[in-house]
Amino acid sequence: MSTRWYPVYQKGNPQLRVFLPNYWMKLVKPDDKQPPDVVQFQVPTGMSNHDIKNYLEKIYKVPVAEVRSAIVAGKCRPWRKNAYIIKEDDFRRAYVKLQRGTTFQFPDIDEVDSQSEAKRKLEASSEEAAQNTTSFTNKQDGERSGIPSWFSI
Repeated sequence: MSTRWYPVYQKGNPQLRVFLPNYWMKLVKPDDKQPPDVVQFQVPTGMSNHDIKNYLEKIYKVPVAEVRSAIVAGKCRPWRKNAYIIKEDDFRRAYVKLQRGTTFQFPDIDEVDSQSEAKRKLEASSEEAAQNTTSFTNKQDGERSGIPSWFSI
């Protein structure tokens, strides 16, 4: 399952070995409304349902009741004005049903608030830059106000 090289066995204790799988799992917000005990993931096509269940139970200690998955073909799209066609990688869509009494709610991240906050910070920084520029130009010669010193020799 893993392609990493592990240290050769040596006599004595403790054996310092850590198992790190080469698999990844991406939590995905479902397009359709799901029951509160179902979670959707995108995983590599090489993972089986048994691998997905073991991965969640052993690494994250999530109580899993059932795993259903299907391979989804990657989208084909044109690139450079239809000169080439690029196909995205295939992936496996996994629906994990949690054990009874366990629920999962996808975190509600409000993108509008974060965008407005970023816009507010950008406006504040642009106002500060304008104030710095005016203070710099006002420090120059009184008769040549508004013209920076590096403009003339």
